[in-house]
Amino acid sequence: MSLAALPLTIIPFILYNLFMIMGVDLSTSIVGDGITMMSGGVWKLTWGDVLLLIGIVVLFIEIVKATYTGTASMIDHGLSMLVFIAFLIEFLLVSQAASSVFFLLMMTALIDVIAGFTIGIRVAKRDIGFGGVDH
Repeated sequence: MSLAALPLTIIPFILYNLFMIMGVDLSTSIVGDGITMMSGGVWKLTWGDVLLLIGIVVLFIEIVKATYTGTASMIDHGLSMLVFIAFLIEFLLVSQAASSVFFLLMMTALIDVIAGFTIGIRVAKRDIGFGGVDH
């Protein structure tokens, strides 16, 4: 199996679980009291924010990967579904996963699954020439 077939949405899943095991409070600011902006407001970057940023970047990469056709992409779509199912099961059964950060990471995994199949079908349809003219 190619590394291209591995869904990257597993990265924030693993990181969240590592933070959970290590007892990291995701609402803890990474930069102490925060960064004072020119407006006078204070921006606090938390560990949860970093996980969400990683999730968004990974989702972008997964959507780009969905534009490729081939065996690896079909395996990637199937494994992405399994990652989403793992997110869902953990969200429902593990008390530490009942957080907004975990829920939003789970939604990135769901969007990866839906976008992967949708884009994959569109690309395959275009490559094969089914469906006539696109509007």
